[in-house]
Amino acid sequence: METIYKILEEIRPEFDFKESEDFIEDGYLDSFDIVAVVSELETAFGILIDGLDVIPENFVNVEAICNVVKKNGGKPE
Repeated sequence: METIYKILEEIRPEFDFKESEDFIEDGYLDSFDIVAVVSELETAFGILIDGLDVIPENFVNVEAICNVVKKNGGKPE
């Protein structure tokens, strides 16, 4: 999970992602940020995330992002 937090903090350093339960609702991530997160996740975990998985519901919190990484073959620590 730390890798995911690092990615989020690099993309939007002005937010404390550990304090939010819903990144979308709280305005931490928008659609452009999600595309950037997907790209970074693919690089960090050596995976390709299915385009059908790139929906806001899959990026509301770190647990949801971990599930997307796992579903697409990654192993988040």
